[in-house]
Amino acid sequence: MKEIAIIGPTASGKTSLSIEMAHKTNSIILSVDSLSVYKKIDIASAKPTLKERDGIKHFGIDEVYPDQKFDVMEFITCYKRAKSYAEDNSKNLIIVGGTGFYVKTLLEGMSEGINEEVTLDYSQEETYELLSKLDFAYMQKIEKNDSYRIRKAYSIYKVSGLVPSEYFLKNKKTPISKDLKIFEIIWPRDELVQRIKLRTKIMLDDGVINEVIDLEKKYTREPNSMSAIGIIETLDYLDGKITKLELAEKIATNTARLAKRQATFNRGQFNDLQIKNSVDKLNQDILKFF
Repeated sequence: MKEIAIIGPTASGKTSLSIEMAHKTNSIILSVDSLSVYKKIDIASAKPTLKERDGIKHFGIDEVYPDQKFDVMEFITCYKRAKSYAEDNSKNLIIVGGTGFYVKTLLEGMSEGINEEVTLDYSQEETYELLSKLDFAYMQKIEKNDSYRIRKAYSIYKVSGLVPSEYFLKNKKTPISKDLKIFEIIWPRDELVQRIKLRTKIMLDDGVINEVIDLEKKYTREPNSMSAIGIIETLDYLDGKITKLELAEKIATNTARLAKRQATFNRGQFNDLQIKNSVDKLNQDILKFF
């Protein structure tokens, strides 16, 4: 069994390429998308429909409801299920999506030993400040609004008595997928921005506003999933804070910023480990690997 990952910024064409390659390489697909994991969030996530999946078995899509937890631990469990299915059915595995942190975790692994999540003794902001004073270098890698990683860092400190940097020095990571080959789709910036604008228009035409109305009625605004791009801007529109024209502009702008962050992350983490090419040429690179 062979494993590959197709990565790239949002709206770069990863989904269609992965399905095309799955047909040509006898593969199943594991989605690595932080929003497609949620049931009922179909339009805002731009997840492939059943028709678009074209008979290819998918994991990592519709795994949990919007008010349920899904983090890197759940992702690893999902990966293991996908890999087991592929092995049992003589298939290859294509991992595809924009959540580079999950792909990085597969390559690097996770340190064992801290499975216990403790309750924060302070606010998230205070916890971040405390950990920054104790372990400045480590906390520089974490955004102030990254509640999951702040909580995990605090759990390490409380349970082990060590700051995260010391803990990870003493508990080396073991790769989960040692032989993962990475292929990245690249686009000129201006062309990608135009693709993002088109996808935003399709999202609005397909009814993302009604989808968000239904999501809010059923799940409120409390779950983390309700702060995703496409949803948070639509809530602003429903609150009368922006017009429909501004809604489209805001979604496209925030999506473009996300795409830039994704490209920067991929460049920093996978630059020496991957093959890069345009979407119309990367398929040949992938087929050569198989």
